[in-house]
Amino acid sequence: MSESTDAAADTIPAPRSAFLPLPPTTVPAGPEDGDVTDAMEEAYWSVHDGAAASATVRQVLARLPRITALIGRLAWQADRASTLTAVVCQLASAAMAAFGLIASVGVLQHLFAQGPTPDRVRAAIPQILLVAGFLAARALLEAAVSVAQARVTPKIRTALECEFLSLTAHVRLEAVEDADWHDEVHRANDRGLFYARMIVGQVVSLASAALGLIGTAGVLSILHPALLPLLLLSVLPVGAAAVHSARARFHSFKRWNALQRRVRVFSWLLLDVDAAAELRSDTAQDALLDEHRRLTVKIAEEDTRLGVNSALINLAGRAVGGVGTGITYTALAAMLISGWLPLAAGAGAVLAIQSGRSSLTQLIEFAHLVYEHALWVDDLLSVQERSRRLLPRTADVRAPEKVKEITVKDVHFTYPGKDTPALDGASFTLRAGETVAFVGLNGSGKSTCAKVLAGLYEPQQGSVSWDGIDVREMDAKSVHRQVACVLQDPVRFPFSALSNITAGTGTLTEAEPQRAMAAARAAGADGVIAALPAQWKTLLSKRFKGGQQLSGGQWAKMAVARGLYKAAPLLLLDEPTASMDPPSEHAVYEAVLRGRLRTDQITVLISHRLASVVDCDRILVFDSGRIVESGSHDELMATGGDYAAMFTLQASGYQPGAASAAAEEAGR
Repeated sequence: MSESTDAAADTIPAPRSAFLPLPPTTVPAGPEDGDVTDAMEEAYWSVHDGAAASATVRQVLARLPRITALIGRLAWQADRASTLTAVVCQLASAAMAAFGLIASVGVLQHLFAQGPTPDRVRAAIPQILLVAGFLAARALLEAAVSVAQARVTPKIRTALECEFLSLTAHVRLEAVEDADWHDEVHRANDRGLFYARMIVGQVVSLASAALGLIGTAGVLSILHPALLPLLLLSVLPVGAAAVHSARARFHSFKRWNALQRRVRVFSWLLLDVDAAAELRSDTAQDALLDEHRRLTVKIAEEDTRLGVNSALINLAGRAVGGVGTGITYTALAAMLISGWLPLAAGAGAVLAIQSGRSSLTQLIEFAHLVYEHALWVDDLLSVQERSRRLLPRTADVRAPEKVKEITVKDVHFTYPGKDTPALDGASFTLRAGETVAFVGLNGSGKSTCAKVLAGLYEPQQGSVSWDGIDVREMDAKSVHRQVACVLQDPVRFPFSALSNITAGTGTLTEAEPQRAMAAARAAGADGVIAALPAQWKTLLSKRFKGGQQLSGGQWAKMAVARGLYKAAPLLLLDEPTASMDPPSEHAVYEAVLRGRLRTDQITVLISHRLASVVDCDRILVFDSGRIVESGSHDELMATGGDYAAMFTLQASGYQPGAASAAAEEAGR
């Protein structure tokens, strides 16, 4: 080893715990050999992709009646008249197809009858007209089916989407915060609603193919019962080839999804605005482009392999189907030669067998589609059913429009999957006209307590009472209406400036002008709105022409104005000024905590900036879900407890040279 290498090794700090060897000189950015998709975790939205390819024919066929009944029920609920029209016309269309085949046999009988050709043609004219009539009737009936389908399909989608969004928008907060729930809801929204629209047409096509196959079998049994085995001999090889082909396509689609997700990692990084500056400063674009190019080449090779396999499967299917057809026609010729079957009936049998093969191929194609897509629709319906069980409670008792006292008594709350409680016996009382601050370290229970106060979480033990009435006896939505929450990361509604203020009262289109102006002025949002091109009517989103984008501090002011406009008896402010500049923060606290708009309102402030809570009537200090101190700023400073230590530490940051000494003192 060279001296320079030894010197470099000496500069590497020793590992703190487990031994860590030096990294290799080269490392792959992703999978290099074998299947490119092996390194990809399955996405939550692709769990059912390729399911039909893994199911047996028996599983697919066994599930089709239930799926058809489900889609029929949804269609019946959406539009009974159109659904009934589609069913009747579909059955009649299948009957017309069968009658058309029988009439075609009649035409052939006249054409193959003895006598001069003109006489045979003239004798066949009524039968030809009958065939034409059946074909025209079938065309009209199929058009009627399409019209009925066009009417009922959007209604199914609309009904499902409206119910889905209504249910998921109202489920309890703890459900929304569950990661598994998040995946289920987005999968149902992205795939369930999409396939719910497509599956109606697929079920119609499936029914059409099944009825066509049944009609063909019926025609053959009329011509000669021995023709039915010939139909099976002809169509089963074609069906087997269609099954293999359909499964190959489903497998291919699943793999294609995984391949595209892999390569999108690089295209997303290359196009992402947040990554643009660092990519250019690091000159990392070429490295990403090289890896992108390597993967796209492998994807192209994979696509070629899949295409070749599909072509070979189709060739094998056609070969087997050709053998089956040859045997069928040989048997048919033998029946004709032996006199078992008239020539006209034999020609009709050929037409029927060809029709049956086409119907079976369509049946298999749509059966696989319906089977897989129904899994997504089942997902959607199961999420809706689960959402119904997660809706907030409803009750006849409504939360009061004014409240004198809110009592929190021995409240316990633990988040799902956690062992340590977020609240562990919190008790206090809030009174109208006072401001109370919640302070403490991160994870001490402040925000959880605020959500319990807002009715977003229910206590697992203990109670929250409004003027002596437990909130669990009240209608949950009525409680939410009487609480105004201003959060650190507020929702940025892509609507007008005025709508952003009125949204807290449940409307985007109506406002009380004087009340809106007072709230905007108190929050400092009036200056923000005045500077907008269309002021109150300006759309706050760059998605719209003429739309404007606000800074974080400006959005915070709009959120405070929204909370003040709601004029609820309980106002919760959770770090509302974290993104504001000092003058704006001072103005908000002057308005909210000192120049109060409503003397009968309870205001709860959560803040890590302890200078902002000095003028609060009371300060509650949280630690590990418990309230360890309570009192005014002066009282808590006099006791010299946790609050005094935190306040002194923060205050020292504004005094040169005092911060380190205060930190050392706080740590003792």
